[in-house]
Amino acid sequence: MDAAAGGGECHAAQVVGAGGEMDAAAMERFAAAAGLPGRGLSYAVVSILGPQGSGKSTLLNHLFGTNFREMDALRGRHQTTKGIWIAKAVGIEPSTVVLDLEGTDGRERGQDDTAFEKQSALFALAVSDIVMINLWCHDIGREHAANRPLLRTVFQVLMRLFSPRKTTLLLVIRDKTKTPLEYLTQALKDDIQKKPEAYKEAALSEFFNVEVTALSSYEEKEELFKEQVGQLRQRFYHSIAPGGLAADRRGVVPASGFCLSALQIWKVIRENKDLNLPAHKVMVATVRCEEIANEKLTCFLSDKGWLELEAAVKSGPVPSLGTRLGAILDSYLSEWVI
Repeated sequence: MDAAAGGGECHAAQVVGAGGEMDAAAMERFAAAAGLPGRGLSYAVVSILGPQGSGKSTLLNHLFGTNFREMDALRGRHQTTKGIWIAKAVGIEPSTVVLDLEGTDGRERGQDDTAFEKQSALFALAVSDIVMINLWCHDIGREHAANRPLLRTVFQVLMRLFSPRKTTLLLVIRDKTKTPLEYLTQALKDDIQKKPEAYKEAALSEFFNVEVTALSSYEEKEELFKEQVGQLRQRFYHSIAPGGLAADRRGVVPASGFCLSALQIWKVIRENKDLNLPAHKVMVATVRCEEIANEKLTCFLSDKGWLELEAAVKSGPVPSLGTRLGAILDSYLSEWVI
């Protein structure tokens, strides 16, 4: 049975355009039509991330009865979802808001223009109770295909911009192969555990609940895919109740304030210049800075003047220590150019 059976048609609305501007009026119209303002805390927000053309919109439509635009595979692989779209799940309690995000790694935006995908991923993590990450099974273990650099960057900025909320990451493995699910699950969790240096000591469970599920190929095993999606749909019923998929959530705003909160969060994200740096420039600058820093540190530690000062301070006070040490440091810092 289709997910939408027994429910009314749900119209999707674009709330963030391809240019990155949020349409506050469209967001308010959606909230009013969905009856969101009167829901109090009894609502959930679900979003989906993943590569372009990986079947995100198709999955959402089967799972929630939404009508997001889907890619027509017979007309070639191209960008279908642009910006961020929003819809209400049909026939699910609590009232569930669904966000369909533009796919990552699309040729339409170009190789280096990753700012928008970082911004939209960060937005999803900041406003959602459940973030679905759509992954091709054959991409697991690959660096860029599995969105690992994107998720690392977003995780780091999320901790700096917003107070942590307990988000459920639902990793959806598409077109599952014969590899046992437990092996795929371990590989994915190992990747996510590789947190930024500042959060090395923090347990993953402090920030996320991680769930993994797998689906068969929609194109090759459509009936089995629909059956598996039907089983997955059951997990979104009563998702915020104890034991539910999003039971352990924090910092939730009342539904009446969702639109304003989302607008303000998007504004903060758009104004955060760190996310606007082209990917390859960030990578080159970071690597080069680390190389120079290590090189200068090595030279400093073997500097004759520093070694003399280091030995002298062990015997007692050293006259003009600060001036002499500062001169040595200045000589190395002045050479720090890329």
